[in-house]
Amino acid sequence: MPELIHARVEACYQQAEAFFKQSFARPEVSFKLRGQKAGVAHLTENKLRFNPQLYRENQQDFLKQTVAHEVAHLIAHQLFGLKIQAHGEEWQLIMRGVYELPPHRCHSYAVQRRQVNRFIYRCSCPKGEFPFSSQRHALVAKGRRYYCRRCKVTLSYTGEQRVE
Repeated sequence: MPELIHARVEACYQQAEAFFKQSFARPEVSFKLRGQKAGVAHLTENKLRFNPQLYRENQQDFLKQTVAHEVAHLIAHQLFGLKIQAHGEEWQLIMRGVYELPPHRCHSYAVQRRQVNRFIYRCSCPKGEFPFSSQRHALVAKGRRYYCRRCKVTLSYTGEQRVE
């Protein structure tokens, strides 16, 4: 997987260099991105991060569109600086003019939400149930207290968990 993405990144840079007749510093490429984003360009660090799961599920479009999309951000930054809009006319110029691709802001890949554990807390209200994230549950274990806004009672852990 990394080889194809690295090759596409390099091809995008070569296209931009031929178009603008100047060279561009190559970015660091990382595959440590999860969640809903397919890719992220870190402008000041000259770094690209890609989502390996979304790549596996959408290889052809990902290589063509997503990689070019993120490279275009770095090229736009190197050409025009930080004061431009992320998906503004400079970025769109690169997407259309250099890569001959539609300047879509967002991907339309199907993204599966991961399951999360919720820790159930209660107060004295009749329907006072509060599902806490594992982070918030850990804070309670360290001594933090949370209160019900209605009855002002400290929320207490019921011992119940559920997966959402």
